[in-house]
Amino acid sequence: MIASILASGTDSKSLIPRRVLYLTVGLLMAARLGAAEDGARAVFLKAAFPDGLPKSEVVWLTGKLRDTASDILGHKPGRLRIRYWRKAERTAWVLNEIGKDQPITAGIVIAANGVQMVSVLRYRERRGGEVRFPFFTRQFHGAKLDSGYRLKQHIDGISGATLSVRAMTRMTRLALYLHGVVTSDAP
Repeated sequence: MIASILASGTDSKSLIPRRVLYLTVGLLMAARLGAAEDGARAVFLKAAFPDGLPKSEVVWLTGKLRDTASDILGHKPGRLRIRYWRKAERTAWVLNEIGKDQPITAGIVIAANGVQMVSVLRYRERRGGEVRFPFFTRQFHGAKLDSGYRLKQHIDGISGATLSVRAMTRMTRLALYLHGVVTSDAP
């Protein structure tokens, strides 16, 4: 039906101007993508906390926290607050970072000051999507930060996905740092 309306054009007999239809279809697609991302986040959080999801909390990036987050990311964080979930000494973070042009949404679980799980929840770039696969994300398992907020272990790059690999590494470093802050184990 939409195709027939689009094909009809915008002459005086047309019921819906083409630009209104494009806007409506675009909004519907955006809502559907947002729902898909929410679904991926829910699946991630269920895997992170199989015994029940704790209430979310917020860490505010102000002062020294903002400065350190800026150093880790290589730019100022896009938000003043970051939502996370915590049960005892286990935290889960859903973060966004630009790969080449588009944001990558990743879920990162930290426990015992080391990475337990990294999962790409939404990948929007045209290239470099290999960072979504377990052969890449498993490299982060057990990773910890040194005193300079760098990962103590090497993460292998992927040819053609250098910027995505760097974005994933920055998000993981930020999650480890913030975990230390909210659990009072900051280096």
